[in-house]
Amino acid sequence: MEVMLAKSAGFCPGVKRAVDMVYTLTTEQHRKGEPVYTYGPIIHNDEVVRDLESKGAKVIHSPEELDGLPKGTVVIRSHGVARAVYEAIEARGFQIADATCPFVKRIHKIVEEQGKEGRNIIIIGNPEHPEVQGIQGWCLTPSVVIQDIDEAEQFFPKDSEKLCIISQTTFNYNKFKELVEILSEKGYDINCVNSICNATAVRQEEAREIASHVEAMIVIGDKSSSNTQKLYEISKKACENTYYIQTLVDLDLTAFESMRYVGITAGASTPNNIIEEVHTAMSEMSFEQLLEASLKTIRNGEVVEGTVIDVKEDEIILNIGYKADGIITRNEYSNTANLDLTTVVNVGDTMQAKVLKVNDGEGQVLLTYKRLLAERGNKRLEEAYNNKEVLTAKVVNVLDGGLSVVVEEARVFIPASLVSDTYEKNLGKYDGQEISFVITEFNPRKRRIIGDRKQLLLAEKAQRQKELFERINIGDVVEGKVKNVTDFGAFIDLGGADGLLHISEMSWGRVENPKKLLKVGDDITVLIKDIQGEKIALSLKFADQNPWLTAAEKYAVGNIVEGKVARMTDFGAFIELEPGVDALLHVSQISREHVEKPADVLQVGQIITAKVVDFNEEERKISLSIKAMEMPAREETAEE
Repeated sequence: MEVMLAKSAGFCPGVKRAVDMVYTLTTEQHRKGEPVYTYGPIIHNDEVVRDLESKGAKVIHSPEELDGLPKGTVVIRSHGVARAVYEAIEARGFQIADATCPFVKRIHKIVEEQGKEGRNIIIIGNPEHPEVQGIQGWCLTPSVVIQDIDEAEQFFPKDSEKLCIISQTTFNYNKFKELVEILSEKGYDINCVNSICNATAVRQEEAREIASHVEAMIVIGDKSSSNTQKLYEISKKACENTYYIQTLVDLDLTAFESMRYVGITAGASTPNNIIEEVHTAMSEMSFEQLLEASLKTIRNGEVVEGTVIDVKEDEIILNIGYKADGIITRNEYSNTANLDLTTVVNVGDTMQAKVLKVNDGEGQVLLTYKRLLAERGNKRLEEAYNNKEVLTAKVVNVLDGGLSVVVEEARVFIPASLVSDTYEKNLGKYDGQEISFVITEFNPRKRRIIGDRKQLLLAEKAQRQKELFERINIGDVVEGKVKNVTDFGAFIDLGGADGLLHISEMSWGRVENPKKLLKVGDDITVLIKDIQGEKIALSLKFADQNPWLTAAEKYAVGNIVEGKVARMTDFGAFIELEPGVDALLHVSQISREHVEKPADVLQVGQIITAKVVDFNEEERKISLSIKAMEMPAREETAEE
C-alpha cells in the first residue's frame, strides 16, 4: 500500500499561532500564579481544547462569566470576536491576548473602514459560525449574512444603498463567486473583497487532487470544524471511499487491507500528533502487506509471460506456469471503455502482463496488461520530461480536479489549475480533444506524472501581447471580442492582451448595467483611450459621436424639446434629452401651480415636453421649464 499524505494537512499558520500562544501563556502565567482563559474554544478541536484545559486554560463563553473569577489573561480565539467583547473584558480588569487569525483580523478592519464610507456589509458565510458572528461585531453599518443561492436571490438592496461584500475565510471559493455574481446584479454601488484564506483554497485543491488518484481517502478533523467538513465533501466527491475521523480510534484498518493507494488530509484545526498517528498506522500496514507479498513465488509487480487459454468479452485467462491462472479484466487490458476483448485477443496468443495481486480472493492471480504498457510508455514521458518536449495527446477522462490524457498507454494528469491560463469552470469541453502540454513533474513510482498546458498558453499569449503592444497606440480604433462582463465594466480581448472598457466609457449616456449592453463573445469596435504599462483603457465614446457637438443647435434657448425623466431629487427632475445630454427641470419650473416635490407630479421614465430656458455649453448645463410653456395661454385668458 502507498500512502499519500497532503502537504497542507494540519494546523494552518493562524491556528498554530493561536494554539502556541495559549500553551506559552499557560506556562508563563502558571509561574506567576495568574489564570488563563480562552474566549470560546481556541480552535474547533476537542482534543486540543481538553489538553489546554488540563494545563489550566479555562474556556469562557461570555464576558459575564468572568465576574467573580480571579483576574488574569483572556485569549481571544482564532475565529475572532466582536469589538464589544474586547471592551467588556477590559472593563472587568482582565488582560487580553489576541490570537485572532490575521486573515480574520484583516476582515474586521475592512468592514470597519467600509462602514466609515457609508457602506452596508454583506457577509458570505455561515451565520452560526463564530468567525461570522465576530465579523458582524465590527460592522459600523447594518450587515446581513448570506450563505446560499436562495438567500442571495431574495436579497434586494435599498435605492442608492452602498454595499461591501466580504467572505468567511473558509468559505468555498467557487460558491463565493457564484453568490457575488447574483448580488452584483442587484446593487448599483458594490465593493467586493475576496477574503477567503489562501491556505484554505490550497488545502481544498490538494485534497481534491489526491482523492482523485487513490482508492480510499481519510479526512482527519473535529466534526464541528467548518473547513474539515468542506474537505470531506470535496474528497467524497472525488473518491467514494472517503472516511471522516477525529482520531485513529475511529478508523477500521481492516477496510484497507486490499487497497494499494490511500490518501490522507486533515483540517486546519487538527494537531500534527493525531495526523502522524494515523499516517504511521497506515504505513506499518503497508509494510506488512509488502512483506507478505515478498514471500510468494510470484510477487506483486512482477512481469510474467503466459498463453491465452480462454477469452471472453470482459476477461482474459492466462496460463502463466503458476499454481493458479492469471486473469486480465477489461479495465486492466485497455483504457477503452466497453472494449470487446474477443476482438483483440485469441486463444493461443502469448502475452506479457504484470502481477497486480497474487491472490484476488478467489485463488487466481490478478494481472494487468495496460499498466505494463504504461510503464513502457513512461520511458517516452521521461524523455519528454528531460528534454522539455511539447507533447500532444487526447483527453480520455475529465475529472473534478483536472484532465487525464494517455501517451502510449501512460496516463498524464493535468490539474485544473494547469489546463488553461484562465479559470475553467467547465472542463467537460476538453473531453476527447487533443491538447498540447509539457511534463513538469515525473514520478511514476508515486503515480505523479503531471502535465502543464498553461505555460504553453502563457508563452503564446506573451508573444501575442508583445506583438500587440508594438502595433497599437493611444487613439487607435481596434476590433476586439468581449471576454468578461462585470458590474463595473467589460474586459475586451484585443488579440494578445485584454483592455478594460469601464462602465463610464460605454456610452455618452448613462449605463446602469453593462450586462444588458454587452454579452460574452460579442465582437466590438473600441477606441484605445490610454495605455499604462500592460493596462489598456478602452472607450466607446468616439469624439465624432459626442452629442454635445450638435447640442447648441438642438437645445438653443426657446426651443421646445422632448425628454424622458431619468431621476428625481427634491429640488428638481433630470431629463434625458438624448444619451449623454441631460437637462434640469427645476421644481419651480414644473407648473405655475405650487409643486412640493417633482415626484408628486412626475414619474421616472415619463416623456415630457418643455422649453429650453438656459443653455451653458461650457459647463454643459441645460435648464428646462414646463411652466414657461403654460404662461402665454394663461396670460391670454386673463386679457379676455
